[in-house]
Amino acid sequence: MIYALFKTLHLLAIIVWIGGMGFAHFFLRPALAQLEPPVRLRLMHEVLGRFFAAVTVASLLAVGSGAAMLMALPAGTRVPTSWALMGVLGVIMLMIYLHVRVALYARLARAVAAGDWPAGALALGAIRRWVATNLAIGVAIVVMTLLGR
Repeated sequence: MIYALFKTLHLLAIIVWIGGMGFAHFFLRPALAQLEPPVRLRLMHEVLGRFFAAVTVASLLAVGSGAAMLMALPAGTRVPTSWALMGVLGVIMLMIYLHVRVALYARLARAVAAGDWPAGALALGAIRRWVATNLAIGVAIVVMTLLGR
């Protein structure tokens, strides 16, 4: 029962994280491209602030529930290679997220506050590239984990 709870938390956290990246990258960003830079950058700053708060919680839940599931396994259980790879790639995703959240989002926030739209566009472009990278890694983890069964 406790393992099922941890697995549910893990999957819900992953859905929020990967689903949010997919929504932002494939639906929100293209729709906002028609807006003028000041409006687009202010709006993305606000949206990303809310999304990153959710991803912080989701990433902590994903890491915590993943570790809890591993600790709940009976002693001597062989951990599948796909799980080990999932853990390594998950840590890489977390490091990318921290870079985006701490460095790039701060750069976007400074540019928006200063009204420096070219700098804001550069920061947002860097965020987009790293989010696309994380989205690709996240989808690869899901596919690998499902096929690894």
